[in-house]
Amino acid sequence: MEQIVFTGIRPLYSSSKRNPNEIRIRIRMRDLIDPDVLRHAVDTTMQRYPYFCVELQKKDGQYFFVDNYRPIAITNSLHGVELNAEESNYHMVAFAYQDNWIILDIFHGLTDGTGAYEVIRTLLYYYCSERYGVKLRDEGIRLVGDEITMEEWEDPIAAAADLPVPTRSQMPKALNLIEKAVLQDDQVKTVYSVAIDETEFMRFSMDNDGSPGTITALFLSRAVAKLFPDEKDPIRIALCVNQRKALHKPKAHQSLVGGAMLEYKEKMREWPLDRQATAYRGMVFAQTMDEVVLAGANNLKGLTQMLLSKPTDQERLGISAFIGKSTDEMLTATVSYVGKANYKEAEKYIRDFRTWTGATGNYLCVEIAAVNGRFTLDFIQPFSSPLIVNAFLKQLDDNGITYDLQDVEKLDVPNIRLPWSEYPGAGVEERC
Repeated sequence: MEQIVFTGIRPLYSSSKRNPNEIRIRIRMRDLIDPDVLRHAVDTTMQRYPYFCVELQKKDGQYFFVDNYRPIAITNSLHGVELNAEESNYHMVAFAYQDNWIILDIFHGLTDGTGAYEVIRTLLYYYCSERYGVKLRDEGIRLVGDEITMEEWEDPIAAAADLPVPTRSQMPKALNLIEKAVLQDDQVKTVYSVAIDETEFMRFSMDNDGSPGTITALFLSRAVAKLFPDEKDPIRIALCVNQRKALHKPKAHQSLVGGAMLEYKEKMREWPLDRQATAYRGMVFAQTMDEVVLAGANNLKGLTQMLLSKPTDQERLGISAFIGKSTDEMLTATVSYVGKANYKEAEKYIRDFRTWTGATGNYLCVEIAAVNGRFTLDFIQPFSSPLIVNAFLKQLDDNGITYDLQDVEKLDVPNIRLPWSEYPGAGVEERC
């Protein structure tokens, strides 16, 4: 089935060699990976997700995802392969493995964390069933043979009509961590992975009238405020919001992510933590009401239509770069929490779970995963300095929360080969 690229257009034009707009999920299993079993599990899994087995094509100025019947690439490598290129068989999704790690790479314009979790849930069911010779329960897991309804295929934002008109408001520039910490010369993208016991963090969050996402955003806000107590620029954290509920399309596969803006206001800074958490929760509640989320979806739709109204890729790239710069100026950081992974019985075979994103912009992003009894917070930074992470860990210490700094790694996300990468002129290397 041919799909017009609509919500995926903005991620496509905002992708670059330095910031590939891609989700990378890294899973460390209990045992060494069996490549034959993995090959069978991937092939079976992708039969269930035909809308991800596609190739990007351009016709009359419009981009389409068209059926791609070539095999999904699986490589014995932690780096993986370039998407939308010969080595990935021109797919926008690929898998990799090494030792006991399994890796999924997928274009963020094809789906979001919610959609990627569904693929992983299916993959782990098939892989673990065969690898360990067990019959796992399949409730809540999408499997081959299921009916794939139009709700899974159709882009709900492109199809939506009568969306609420977004309120126009001018946000002041947010505190920029790179500028304030004088990190302009530190451009080594780095991931700090922090593990916290799930039961302990959930209890702390509920005791303080918060959730894992809001408490993480609050701790990050407090950490930044401690580091820069005299700065007047607002500390503003975007907490990612799943738009499917408001759109009444829970099965949609597209990248459907909005954001709730959490501003650490000056008057809040002397409040006790529980009162701050209540304030943040109130901000989230107000910004996740259906009408507000749908207005945000309408804003995305308008930006997409504006991009598509331009006849050339170069014009669209220019507009996208302007939008990206404006977004960077509005944010201090982002926090993303899909929710409890719920990989069912397969979780007992998982030892570590990491969520990386390539397009971090010029701000820090914290990706939260809840798998096999613990939260893993991946601090994805456009710099290597531990300044912010250390300040965040101090917040955990001050509040009696036990944690484990698991590792520090250079962010390694494969490139996405883009259609305009062959254009002559300055900046090609950054765009291809």
